[in-house]
Amino acid sequence: MCNGTIMDKLISFSLPLMLSGILQLLFNAVDIVVVGRFSGSQALAAVGSTTALINIFTNLFIGISLGANVLAARFYAAGKSKEMSETVHTSVTVALISGVLMGILGLMFAKFSLELMGTPEDVISQSALYMRIYFLGMPFFMLYNYGAAILRAVGDTRRPLFFLVVSGVINAVLNVILVVYFHMDVAGVAIATVFSQFVSCVLVLRCLYMSEGSYQLRFSRLSIKKEYLKQIFQVGVPAGIQSTVINFSNALLQSSVNSFGSVAMAGYTAANNVFGFLYVSVNSITQACMSFTSQNYGVRKWKRMDRVLVDCIILSVACSLTLGCCAYFFGPEILQIYTREPDVIHAGMEIMTFATVPYFLCGLMDLFPGALRGIGHSGVPMILSIIGTVGTRIVWIFGIFPSHRSLSVLFISYPVSWILTILMQVCCFYFVRKKVHGQMRTCA
Repeated sequence: MCNGTIMDKLISFSLPLMLSGILQLLFNAVDIVVVGRFSGSQALAAVGSTTALINIFTNLFIGISLGANVLAARFYAAGKSKEMSETVHTSVTVALISGVLMGILGLMFAKFSLELMGTPEDVISQSALYMRIYFLGMPFFMLYNYGAAILRAVGDTRRPLFFLVVSGVINAVLNVILVVYFHMDVAGVAIATVFSQFVSCVLVLRCLYMSEGSYQLRFSRLSIKKEYLKQIFQVGVPAGIQSTVINFSNALLQSSVNSFGSVAMAGYTAANNVFGFLYVSVNSITQACMSFTSQNYGVRKWKRMDRVLVDCIILSVACSLTLGCCAYFFGPEILQIYTREPDVIHAGMEIMTFATVPYFLCGLMDLFPGALRGIGHSGVPMILSIIGTVGTRIVWIFGIFPSHRSLSVLFISYPVSWILTILMQVCCFYFVRKKVHGQMRTCA
């Protein structure tokens, strides 16, 4: 990451990460397709209505894994073996504790949270059942994500991809068996998801255990070192809070969609899955930007850090524009994969109209905070993202939407919030970059 040409290395790093995210979503899409086709639109709505809530519960700790990634990348590039090992063991311990905590919270507050969101009576029981089973797998989910973050920090994105392929195939097969043959509906897809998460967790932990060098994992050494935990939290907690609060705004959007009934909810579930494919594509480039920036920051190559961001902008815009246009122009055909009901497809297209082609704005919105996190600055980008994204959507939902009630008007808030956030993040990046480069020149 610190020498030679940049663009080819970014592509070779991002592509397996992008494929990992796409495969993960494909396997999640199998959940939606199977339950939508074989259990009906109510079951489809039940599974979809949990997405925003699950993200609210989990994204704080997933954000903290970004802190682990940044710190590990910095120590690995600088050749600090002891610090790298301590970071690995602290990260895995945090993952285990947070996974258990998330599992308990999910079991306790699943139905109550769904009631707060105004989930309709005809789907709330199935939604609560899905969430409770899903959260039983939280320890496995967290351990996989933190383990994969460590591997990404050392430049390894291929083995996490392989682990997802294995667990995803298991998930897909179990979906068909449990839903189609045993008629377990939402419980079946939840059980399949938990088991596949267990498999991916075992594979990534085994990989770290068998590795040679500074990122080798030994379970007897699991502990939390305050010095490294503090540094992980400095980057990860703001990123996690940002993601959690943004998903809170998405939960408000979900609540607004719920007011249109189960058909609109099913359409949103399908459309949101399409958005997921767009997001993981641009997010893989953001992850690359963060990892490359962090390693080059560790060896004080500030000019190379600038070039990393420029190349990531080019990649992100090209990728998201291509995929966004495809999603829009082939939208009806794509949505038919999830459901055969014309009303659900119509609702899905109404939602997708204003959020697919301009999705490159979302990629740009995340790139600048990603670059800032790579150099250890995460607090201010978090605040700006919350103000720009969440603030805009809250104003939209409570100020504009009530007098113009339609799915189209509701989801125009996506590109509007992206544009406002980009403007603020670019200004923030300019001033932080100027300060950091000045410090690095002084140290040199």
